Amino acid sequence: MAEAAPASKKSDLGVRTVSAIIMLAVAGTALWLGGQWFVAFVALIGLGLLWEFWGLVRRFEHNMSSRLLWLMGGVFYIGAACAGLILMPGPMRLLTILIVIAIDTGAYFSGRRFGGKKIAPSISPSKTWAGLYGGIVGASLILMATWLLILSAISAFGSKPQTFPGIIVQHPLAILGIVIAGAVLAIVAQAGDFFESWMKRRAGVKDSGALIPGHGGVFDRVDGLMPIAIIFGALSQVNLS
Repeated sequence: MAEAAPASKKSDLGVRTVSAIIMLAVAGTALWLGGQWFVAFVALIGLGLLWEFWGLVRRFEHNMSSRLLWLMGGVFYIGAACAGLILMPGPMRLLTILIVIAIDTGAYFSGRRFGGKKIAPSISPSKTWAGLYGGIVGASLILMATWLLILSAISAFGSKPQTFPGIIVQHPLAILGIVIAGAVLAIVAQAGDFFESWMKRRAGVKDSGALIPGHGGVFDRVDGLMPIAIIFGALSQVNLS
């Protein structure tokens, strides 16, 4: 039994990879098309999320009044995340998605490589502190790359272009701010993940659904994206006002 696990994991990895490629292609196409296509895509995802959210609630909450409160909370949470994605400008949408991918990737490989102490084993047995630190590194790298691109674009219109070492020396506080922002975003994404894991633990299920082969449900894939979408969506409105 113990030796069968690696083969199973390898087989599952192939299915997960194919599913991930298809998901990225569909999401990337909707992101590229933008406009009403993107709105329709987000609305469809939102409906799927609400369906899975309600399915989890029905499993662990039997009081109708409590179910109604949960449903209202789910509509608000999911609606805020969808609204955030729709309202934010295109470049910020791309940045949001890249950050979440970087957090998930950094957490996955760091967690597998270093393992170590679990953050909250009673809620999510697979989440480790090493994974969280990897997620912080991933988010910080994406923010750093974005910041450098912005500075490069600005300096291109100036009289004296800046080199990478020069930027680091001239803006040490900005580097610190980027790392802090990366840490905050990784923690927020982790909180979204833990919230869904807590719901699944109460419902007694492994996945929120079975729509995506190898990945479970829609909620399983975007649990970390949702709180970050809410934050970035709100920030985009503050900046535009």
